[in-house]
Amino acid sequence: MIEIAKLIIVAFILIGAFFHLIAALGVIRLPDVYTRNHAASKAATLGVLCILLGTFLYFYFIHDHFNSRVLLGILFMFLTAPVAGHLLGRAAYHSGVKMWGQNGPDDYKEYIEIKKSEKYQEYEAYRKKIEENIKAESK
Repeated sequence: MIEIAKLIIVAFILIGAFFHLIAALGVIRLPDVYTRNHAASKAATLGVLCILLGTFLYFYFIHDHFNSRVLLGILFMFLTAPVAGHLLGRAAYHSGVKMWGQNGPDDYKEYIEIKKSEKYQEYEAYRKKIEENIKAESK
């Protein structure tokens, strides 16, 4: 049983190292900030999760120690790393960093232009007025 656990532990750690290698190659080779950010956030997150899972299994099966801190680290990475990657990409976009020419259409630019339009501002003012009237009637 211990030998099977050791093989699984080694597999998780090697898979995690492989994901880190892919993340490093993606950061070096990809053409723009957005694709590099994608490589770093996705592959590195999976790499850290696999390595932490291998660490948790190591302590659990080899040393008979249930380490809840490692599980909390896995949960923390699983929740925060994708959000951080998204926010970094969004900050780069809003600061004016250009996309690589072959990324495809920029749908978010159209959305921002619609939100800044005069018609949309009128719609938002009208919607807020209706919400205020509904609140006033319910009181």
